[in-house]
Amino acid sequence: MTTSAAPHQPGADADPFESARDAAAHIARATGIESHDIALVLGSGWGGAADLLGETVAELASDEIPGFGKPAVAGHVGTLRSIRIEATGKHALVLGSRTHLYEGKGVRAVVHGMRTAAAAGAKTAILTNGCGGLNTDWTPGTPVLISDHINLTATSPLEGATFVDLTDLYSSRLRGLAHEVDASLPEGVYVQFPGPHYETPAEVRMAGIMGGDLVGMSTTLEAIAARQVGMEVLGISLVTNLAAGISPVPLSHAEVIEAGQAAGPRISALLAEIVKKV
Repeated sequence: MTTSAAPHQPGADADPFESARDAAAHIARATGIESHDIALVLGSGWGGAADLLGETVAELASDEIPGFGKPAVAGHVGTLRSIRIEATGKHALVLGSRTHLYEGKGVRAVVHGMRTAAAAGAKTAILTNGCGGLNTDWTPGTPVLISDHINLTATSPLEGATFVDLTDLYSSRLRGLAHEVDASLPEGVYVQFPGPHYETPAEVRMAGIMGGDLVGMSTTLEAIAARQVGMEVLGISLVTNLAAGISPVPLSHAEVIEAGQAAGPRISALLAEIVKKV
């Protein structure tokens, strides 16, 4: 189901929350679902979870929704799906196309999905990604709950004198639900670098000294924006490779895609079970 509305990016002169309301109104018209309950951002390796949640009510091309565009990263899906969760009857808004900071579209574009989801009614945000790991016990294919983050992008989605408490940004309640599904899930601190280059071995060592366990190029700005609009956040990373200096081999995006594909069925089933508990 699609419409012909012209896409646009939330610009410097526009109210980003008004842009999000416009996008949410478009989604409501196009899907026929007045309000969604949960927002899911499916990063590298996590896309298969959408098929396990329940009935797809509608699937929209991302670039036909105001403020969204086509994915810039291989392995990401360029659609937005409305899914009726079979176990609960709730509606999930699945964002297959995320905007990364390194694309140069600005922070507002990066967090537009979260603001749109909140405007569409979502109270819970589940953010996933593929990332590098610092813990050698976490082999490629290991899912890790995000317990906290370190934002090294030197920016924030908050504008002006906007002060938001991030003490329990990654909800302990939601992590508890995830542990009910799999008690063995490890937890770690996610460190976001701006990218798009991979981190140097020295930067990875720095991240470890600062308390980081995972390194990647997404998630933290979305989580902050989700908290600003009152959503409860669950973050889950898929370790697709050992980080630079930890790994004895050079890093490549092909490696990330391959690890995500190999782990896909297992982690998708895990995520679907967690979502059904939310």
